[in-house]
Amino acid sequence: MTARIALDAMSGDHGPSVVVHAALKILSEFDDLQLILVGDEAVLKSLLGHRSTKAIQRLSIHHTGQQVEMNESPSHALRNKKDSSMRVAINLVKQGLADACVSAGNTGALMATARYVLKTLPGIARPAIITALPNMQETCTHVLDLGANVDTTPEHLFQFALMGTVLAQAVDNLPQPRIGLLNIGQEEIKGNENVKEAAKLLSHNPSIHYIGFVEGDDIFKGTVDVVVCDGFVGNVSLKTTEGVAKMINHYVKQSFNRNLWTRFAALISLPIIKNFSQKIDPRRYNGASLLGLRGIVIKSHGSADVLSFTYAIKEAIIEVQKNVPEQISHILATLLNEKGRVK
Repeated sequence: MTARIALDAMSGDHGPSVVVHAALKILSEFDDLQLILVGDEAVLKSLLGHRSTKAIQRLSIHHTGQQVEMNESPSHALRNKKDSSMRVAINLVKQGLADACVSAGNTGALMATARYVLKTLPGIARPAIITALPNMQETCTHVLDLGANVDTTPEHLFQFALMGTVLAQAVDNLPQPRIGLLNIGQEEIKGNENVKEAAKLLSHNPSIHYIGFVEGDDIFKGTVDVVVCDGFVGNVSLKTTEGVAKMINHYVKQSFNRNLWTRFAALISLPIIKNFSQKIDPRRYNGASLLGLRGIVIKSHGSADVLSFTYAIKEAIIEVQKNVPEQISHILATLLNEKGRVK
């Protein structure tokens, strides 16, 4: 299946220099992929140079005259940046000229713009941000919401669980993903009222394989496939995870560089160190999906390098191939029909 991906080339900490090189790299890996670089045409052409490979024939440029700054407020971007690379890339999805959009831009502006342009799926009150984290079972655990919704109701958490189920089924080929609610303990008496009420909703729905409350360490044990929480808790959990990974990497390097003998030990251990580093490398898990929209939008980390951004594009390709929004819509329609029959 041919996928057409619009890349917001002007956003992120590194802007076009990363996006253009990531585009060229990913085109060499996927023969049927088409990419649209959205941004300042002169800047993008200068970065592309005079390349004349077959792959570059599947790359086009859509010129825009504005860009959304990383510290810009979502409301200001929505009102005043209609010709920004971010807005136009999302518009291309709305117009059917692209199957998905990938952006490393301002998260708040991206969510606000995507929600305004694409709208949410019927039955979904709020979109949620979801990403995958590595676990000890050599697989990954999907976590949502990661910051789009600070205040949530039990119904919102239920919808997040439903969307997370569909994504895990599509991306990881899991027939019945295990869904857990992030809580301060696994006992039923623990947690706030929102979490307790959400647990009741999930327990009585056969479309979701709900396994109960889970704690933070369960994310990395591999005992659950999708972890559901509100955006405040999810964002703190994600940033804490990234911080711990950086700290481990820092102390490993520091320990091996202590003296001549530790450097020799590092040389012998190099294959193990490389393997370990790859497994916890956050760049390989870059690409958070804005679930619940009538289109596919992938949020790349703002500081993404070339490798990171290619993984975000790969996430978009998978969701296009599996038609994730359509699958979510189908399950929601089924649930709404069932509720109607019960009434």
